[in-house]
Amino acid sequence: MTEGFTDDRLLGGRVVLRQPVTGYRAAIDPVLLAAAVRAAPGARVLDAGCGTGATMFCLAARCPDVTVTGLERSTASAALGRAGIDLNSLVGRAVIVEGDLAKPPDMGAAFDIVMTNPPFGADGTPPPDPGRAVAHQEGDLDLAAWVRACLNRLKPKGRLVMIHRADRLSEVLSALRGRGAGDIRILPIYPKAGEAARRVIVDAGKGRRSPDTLLPGLVLHEPSGGFTPAAEAVLRDGAALMG
Repeated sequence: MTEGFTDDRLLGGRVVLRQPVTGYRAAIDPVLLAAAVRAAPGARVLDAGCGTGATMFCLAARCPDVTVTGLERSTASAALGRAGIDLNSLVGRAVIVEGDLAKPPDMGAAFDIVMTNPPFGADGTPPPDPGRAVAHQEGDLDLAAWVRACLNRLKPKGRLVMIHRADRLSEVLSALRGRGAGDIRILPIYPKAGEAARRVIVDAGKGRRSPDTLLPGLVLHEPSGGFTPAAEAVLRDGAALMG
């Protein structure tokens, strides 16, 4: 550990994540999101609200033939993410652009895939730490506006992949359908077997009309508290979630 940040390991040590000692620190959501992205060789992927780069680095480790751009409005997080690009030997394959999704800077051509782990909180008192507040609480963009901004960065028929709270799934689906997205694949994430899902991953096609698909969910924990074999395969070994 160096003062102000730690260098942590994801995907069984394959990914190095530099992140602040205090404030928002990545848990497993970014790893799950990266595992749900179905990226063909040569795909250009945008991580909207990339933080310090956890999702984009995990995707780059899983899919060595894709290029990833991260968009992040926090100067401090973007700086740590750029350090992470060096630590993971991703120069030339990954870049982090500082900017706001509400008014994004020029990032070149539209993307094949946009992945995003947006702020989950719609209201209430934000966390006192500024970094956690940015990561957890909706700001200038509410959920519908966030979805719209992500879809605007996609090529026609491109895919938007998002992780969100399960109790806001109806809002996510409404926002997607309201902007003409379809072929929506929904993957529930369960804390334990028999418990209600707390997270969902949603994969939607821009301008597509195919019916929605509810996929078999992922159970994270055994009754004893350890990860299930399926969760271990994703979190440690980099297995795909959506096939």
